[in-house]
Amino acid sequence: MQFEGIHCYLLDMDGTIYLGDQLLPGTCEFFQLISERKIQYFLLTNNSSRSRNDYAAKLHSMGLEVSVEWILTSGEATASLLASRVEGARIYLVGTPSLHVEFIDYGFEIADDDPDCVVLGFDTTLTYEKLSRLCSLVREGTHYIATHPDLNCPTAEGPIPDIGATIAFVEASTGRKPDEIIGKPFQHMLEVILSRTGLSPSQICMVGDRLYTDIAMGQHGLRTVLVLSGETQLGDLAESPYQPDLVVSGIGELAQLIKDQG
Repeated sequence: MQFEGIHCYLLDMDGTIYLGDQLLPGTCEFFQLISERKIQYFLLTNNSSRSRNDYAAKLHSMGLEVSVEWILTSGEATASLLASRVEGARIYLVGTPSLHVEFIDYGFEIADDDPDCVVLGFDTTLTYEKLSRLCSLVREGTHYIATHPDLNCPTAEGPIPDIGATIAFVEASTGRKPDEIIGKPFQHMLEVILSRTGLSPSQICMVGDRLYTDIAMGQHGLRTVLVLSGETQLGDLAESPYQPDLVVSGIGELAQLIKDQG
């Protein structure tokens, strides 16, 4: 794979630049290298239970200083895209307090009654009352958006159910899938990046550890790099419809390859 012509790297976070509360080897070297070469980057995550500020604070605690403007969550991408369509809409939002703050910051009104649309995020504060209200609104035909498709969220104690499991619950009850899903690997997430960088997909490279979200972004014309420091094992590639342009052991090996190409 040639790195010439790449003007922006999109980096997944957990399993790519850190695991748990520890930066992975080579992370600081990678950021120093692309900074020296004046290459843009964004940190992308489908986890909509935390805000950009939450992630900036987490990275700071690990010794990596990243401005919130270079962090994009599926929650913020959803709020940004909706704000570009209509200002001040009424939203029934199933999400954490952090996600509520993101939507309020974009000028939305959080409403239980007569919403213009419902937005389902990864809600670690989920209750049966929220689920029941969500299903009622979906059943009534309200426009239904999910922030991302992930089935499970990795944690230090093992995977926990993510928004994909909630989507399946709502479909079983209402017969409806989301009208839109925003996060990786869908086009909507990329649209936010393209609007902020002014680049074309061919000038962008996605780096991540998950085949069906990170590497699947390649279907939109991005180059992709799979790191084996997180979820995916080398043997998983044989059965995947999504194939990366490059496979590396981790972010440190990627930094060395970029450096070696000059």
